[in-house]
Order: sequence, then C-alpha cells, then structure tokens
Amino acid sequence: MTDHEHNWDAKLRIRTVGRDDANSDQYRYLYEPTPYTVLERLADSGLIGEADTVLDYGCGKGRVGFFLAHRVRANTIGIEYDRRICEAAWENQSAAVSGRNTSFLLTRAEAYDVPADVTCCYFFNPFSAEILRKVMARILASYYETPREILLFFYYPSDEYIACLMAVDELEYFDEIECGDLFPGNDPRECIMIFRLP
Repeated sequence: MTDHEHNWDAKLRIRTVGRDDANSDQYRYLYEPTPYTVLERLADSGLIGEADTVLDYGCGKGRVGFFLAHRVRANTIGIEYDRRICEAAWENQSAAVSGRNTSFLLTRAEAYDVPADVTCCYFFNPFSAEILRKVMARILASYYETPREILLFFYYPSDEYIACLMAVDELEYFDEIECGDLFPGNDPRECIMIFRLP
C-alpha cells in the first residue's frame, strides 16, 4: 500500500503522503489523504468526467484534485483552512502534471460560496457535522441560484455525517462505491457514499 501511495505521488509529481494533525481540533479534523486505491475506484465509477468541476472540502495537500484532474480530466477546486497545509498544495501545484486544472483556496468551508460550475463535491470527514450543516446550506444556496445536478461524495462517512445528510430534504441517496475489499477487516464504512441534488 505504501509503495502504491508513493508511486502515485511520484507519477503526479506531488507530495501528499502522511498524516498531519498539528492544527486539528474538535471542529476541523486532521489531514489524512484519501488512499489512491479509493481514488482509483472513484475515477473508474464513470460518475466524474472532464465536463465536471469537483469541489474538494478540506483538500489538504491537494491529492484528490490532482488525481481527478489527471485521471478523468475534471477541473478541481480545493479549499483548506490550514495555511501551512494549503501552502503545501500550492507548492505541489507548481510541479504537478495536472496543475493547470486545479486551484486551491485558503478559506473556511462554512464561509465559502460554491461557484455555479461546481457539479461534484468530495468529503473525507474534514470537519464536524456542525460545520457540515453550514456547508450544506452553502451548497443548497448555489444549487437554487443555478439549478443543476450536483453529486456529493462522502468517503468513509461517519454516523454523524449520515444523520446530517438524511435530514436534508433536497438530498437523495444515489449510490455507493464499495471499498471494503481494499483493506483488511471488512469495515462497513470503507465506501464512498453518494448523494445527489437532482
């Protein structure tokens, strides 16, 4: 697994391996990148393509954005609240093979106005359910201002996230991408749960 992680980083010409909890707290969680094996499943699902703009919440050092920009040619936007980690994403962008299709913003998720061209949102438990509710209000505001289908991808979703999402009337459950076979233990949370704003 570690070789696979390092090999993809080398292929994309970025540095994203490793965890970082220096600025995490009860509301904003530690930096831990989505495993590349999971991102491969996401890319192979056919649900994201070059016509899409993907908004990665809590983008960290930019792995999701660089991978999807390279693999499916999607445009990607990453938002990150931690300046030091966001600076690592900017540094990666200067060398990355897919840097032209990516952008990274230093901002708090709950304060970010979702652009009208965003068609997909990605979450790997970046913050608390309290912040997620505020983020969902921003996504809904963008959706009502510019109606379009938006897919929301939640990797390794927490029970709190699922409860929060089930309370959003406009959202409908769409599908799951199973990832349990990629890791030992058959953890039922090892999946990407997908919701849709139709």
